[in-house]
Amino acid sequence: MLLVLFKKFLGKNETHGKDEPQASSLEVTIHQIQSGDLRLRNQFIADYQPYVAKVTSRFCKRFIDPARDDEFSIALAAFNEAINQYSSVMGRSFLGFAETVIRRRLIDFIRKEQRFKGQIPYSSFDQEDDEENLMNPIEVHQAIEAYEKQKGLEERRSEIIDFNRCLSDFEINFSELTDASPKHDDSRQMLFGIGRTLAQDAELMRTLLTKRQLPIKELLEQVQVSRKTLERNRKYIIAIALIYNGPYPYLRDYLHIRE
Repeated sequence: MLLVLFKKFLGKNETHGKDEPQASSLEVTIHQIQSGDLRLRNQFIADYQPYVAKVTSRFCKRFIDPARDDEFSIALAAFNEAINQYSSVMGRSFLGFAETVIRRRLIDFIRKEQRFKGQIPYSSFDQEDDEENLMNPIEVHQAIEAYEKQKGLEERRSEIIDFNRCLSDFEINFSELTDASPKHDDSRQMLFGIGRTLAQDAELMRTLLTKRQLPIKELLEQVQVSRKTLERNRKYIIAIALIYNGPYPYLRDYLHIRE
């Protein structure tokens, strides 16, 4: 039921990899790694994690967080696989070959996650990749689109469960916020501003989180509203402050909180 609160999520992040070194230098490094230099392998993979993240983000068409996203782990394993399989006789750069392997493994991962069955084959659109393997761009696009949609739903659900748990510490039910929400946009934006002021003051937030109550006296020194207004909208202001202070991008987007 709570998931009806969400409508959309727009986020743009960029990650930048390192500049590609000369092919000859890379080939020498790969050869040394393939000869058994484990220390060099570990260092090489660590150095190229930004590159792997960039390739993965470009493929998934969204920012990939190496610390959270499974896609990055899949891509990193594929990068290690590319190190093992690469040969200079292929006549292509290592990074070009590595990107192909990463893309293949990500496609396999997405297809496996979604258990694609009963899809109409678009064989007339099949294309060969750099390794002369058939890839269907329409099928891949559908797989990514369906996977991202499901992943977004799971992230929304996880976020709202966490927020609801946080509200319970203040004896606030999520369903109460609908009734507590002001009818007019001007009033809502005023409360958003108060919640933002509260969230941006470390001392006030410390008081809120430790005592589990709105620091009305201290807050009155920073906002131009009456004590009655703060008391009447206590639950709503607390909720807004928690949203500003916590990792809740979906809720911020849904509430159309203006910076």
